[in-house]
Amino acid sequence: MTDTPTLRLDVWLWRARFFKTRALSGSHVRKRGVRLTRHGQTRRVNKPGTAICGGDVVTLARGAHIRTVEVLDLGTRRGPAEEAASLYRTLETDT
Repeated sequence: MTDTPTLRLDVWLWRARFFKTRALSGSHVRKRGVRLTRHGQTRRVNKPGTAICGGDVVTLARGAHIRTVEVLDLGTRRGPAEEAASLYRTLETDT
C-alpha cells in the first residue's frame, strides 16, 4: 500500500470549482457519472466517494460540453478561482 494522498472525487470537483456546492458535485457524479483514468486505465465511476490522487485524469460532461482535466493537486480548501485553477490542467475541452 502506498502513502499517496487521496481525496473524494466530489470534494475535489467542488474545490476545483466545477460545481457551486458539494451537494451538486455529488449529485452530478451519482446521476451522470465521471470517467476516471489512472495508470492508463479508464473507468466510469458514479460514486462521489471514489478516491482520486494527483496524476489522475477526470473527464466530465456538463450539458453539451465535455471537459478533460489532469489532477495536479488535491488542495486543502475551496479557495479563490486562481487557487482552484492551480488544482488541475485542462487537457481537452469539447465546446
